[in-house]
Amino acid sequence: MKTKFFSPSRLTMSLVAAGVIGASAATAIIGTASHAEPAPIAATQQAQPVAGATVLPNFAQITRQYGPAVVNISVSGTKKVAMQEDPFAQFFGGMPGFPGMPGQRGQQGTREVPIRGEGSGFIVSPDGLILTNAHVVQGADEVTVKLTDRREFRAKVLGSDPVTDVAVIKIEARNLPVVRVGNVDDVNVGDWVLAIGSPYGLENTATAGIVSAKGRSLPDDTSVPFIQTDVAVNPGNSGGPLFNTRGEVVGINSQIYTRTGGYQGLSFAIPIDVATKIKDEIVAHGKVRHAMLGVTVQEVNQQLADSFKLDSPTGALIASVEKGSAADKAGLKSGDVIRAIDGRPIVSSGDLSGVITLEDPGQRVKLDIWRDGKPEQVMATLGNYGKQEAVASDASQGGQHAKLGLALRPLTPDEQQQAGTQGLVVEQAEGAAAKAGIEPGDIILSINGVPTRNVDEVRSAVAKAGKTAALLVQRGDGKLFVPVQIG
Repeated sequence: MKTKFFSPSRLTMSLVAAGVIGASAATAIIGTASHAEPAPIAATQQAQPVAGATVLPNFAQITRQYGPAVVNISVSGTKKVAMQEDPFAQFFGGMPGFPGMPGQRGQQGTREVPIRGEGSGFIVSPDGLILTNAHVVQGADEVTVKLTDRREFRAKVLGSDPVTDVAVIKIEARNLPVVRVGNVDDVNVGDWVLAIGSPYGLENTATAGIVSAKGRSLPDDTSVPFIQTDVAVNPGNSGGPLFNTRGEVVGINSQIYTRTGGYQGLSFAIPIDVATKIKDEIVAHGKVRHAMLGVTVQEVNQQLADSFKLDSPTGALIASVEKGSAADKAGLKSGDVIRAIDGRPIVSSGDLSGVITLEDPGQRVKLDIWRDGKPEQVMATLGNYGKQEAVASDASQGGQHAKLGLALRPLTPDEQQQAGTQGLVVEQAEGAAAKAGIEPGDIILSINGVPTRNVDEVRSAVAKAGKTAALLVQRGDGKLFVPVQIG
């Protein structure tokens, strides 16, 4: 079964059998000590705390105090579906009044069906401002908020940001209970955390666990440095708060990693500082602007660190720079490794997007980078988030390189135009290159940051490399550094 990331929002609950299994489980006793007498306990003896033991947090008190600020969100709307999804379309599709009737252009083949879903949210101001996930309210025609005192309100969506998956909704009410907002920097791996929400529509359900990791980047979602936890989060928990042991909200529960559609021990929350920034922009401007550096980055593993002569496999390795972007204007190039922004360390590639997300377009930042085996500093003025055009240039002549296990040739004029780049195309890959994942048809753009327009440049770059060479490879529209052991 395919493993996927799942945003737990819609209600898909079914009750099977009695719904409860093992309600009265038996207790197993290990060993045979039926005749042993218990040791007498002195009247003055008292239990002593174990040295180094941690006192468990009082989740009951947190739930009592801040649970009333957590709300259930119900959404309804419509969506268009293909007529073939309707089992009765073959019988009624040709009758007057039914969509899909021959001759009714514009309606043929589709119809609108109602959709419903549920999620969670939490109140951040006494006058009814509520934070939730963007995917909870996406496409909703009607949003209803239900409080713990069973009152219901029609909510207005003030704005939502698909990039960070944060939305702000508003209900007309006064003197509402609110949560306290915490500091994400104070959250540590191993800390206890508490989630409150409406999994499968079961309102005000509390689940607890620990922080498993910070700054997680998820596939197709690199703009948020997620907090990873092992808190049980399920469909319907989306948009609900993640509390620390002081009762402060440190995140919005957003996604789970699952093979079944349900919780499997990995859940992810949007840091509250990201959510607060998005909320402030929506309230002030009705929309969100995102800063953009304009680079594609990848993780630095040990082999790449060796190739670039880094002291440790940390930082964000630039695979490509978008033409006309802030990075391009600042002089950044493929092969540069970003190790800090304004003094904030970039340990993994996901840290970069997390830092940039919290900046404003037009903000000037200082980048500590690693280039050509030594540290440098570059200033960049961040641009607005949006698509940019890729860089384009030419190619030259090719040949074969035995140490890498590659047979290379120059791009034809048509291939140059189609690829929009310069480099040497791989005709055959074997040995070290094949083992590293290089395939025929890949285009080698550079080796250890040195452009490869002909075989002589390949030989020169490999001769200067150590035990590992970092090849910048273009495959289709994507670019990636691939470390290859030099034979």
